[in-house]
Amino acid sequence: MRHESIVGQIRRDFEACLARDPAARTRLEVLLCYPGLHAIAAYRIFHLLHGWGFPLLARRLSHITRAHTGIEIHPAAEIESGVFIDHGMGVVIGETAEIGHDCTLYQGVTLGGTTLQHGKRHPTLEDGVIVGAGATVLGAIVIGQQTKIAAGAVVVGSVPPNSTVVGVPGRVVYKDGKKVAEPVIPRVEMPDPNADAVAALARRIESLEEQVRELERRHGTASL
Repeated sequence: MRHESIVGQIRRDFEACLARDPAARTRLEVLLCYPGLHAIAAYRIFHLLHGWGFPLLARRLSHITRAHTGIEIHPAAEIESGVFIDHGMGVVIGETAEIGHDCTLYQGVTLGGTTLQHGKRHPTLEDGVIVGAGATVLGAIVIGQQTKIAAGAVVVGSVPPNSTVVGVPGRVVYKDGKKVAEPVIPRVEMPDPNADAVAALARRIESLEEQVRELERRHGTASL
């Protein structure tokens, strides 16, 4: 984390709320009514406690903050200043997650891990990343700067800078403002036992009908 005072970090977080939420009318409204700001400000204090060798106290206080805001941030996570958590309910930020300057997270976002091993197991968001509502970013992957992740996307692989990611699993659809061509997926013809059985039955019926017609012709000829 870059060197910056905790007061300076919280000030930038506060200004981010005003700058990125058109619903923010006054500074007092942001100060009193924005759980995302409350959660980030509390995290910054708890992060210091964690670094000073009081991890249990930091975890306990973060647990209380989660009950108040609906936002869970592990105090060991590394979060730069200017981060805006909009609405925020259900946001989860894991222990080894790293979030760069001026990122925006909407409600329901999960920055989670995919392993039970110790060490780096949560995502890194570079500067200016936007993660839409309900999106999930999993594993020790890197989301490049200025990337936008669509609401509901599930991202399990690293993403280059200046991209737009959508879908489950997440895929890049725009890069540097240009649409990315969809990969051509080869069509695989799978056998269909039911269709084969119906086709065989149809051929059998056609054969029997031909035999009946042949018998009718012979019978008619014999009668004459």
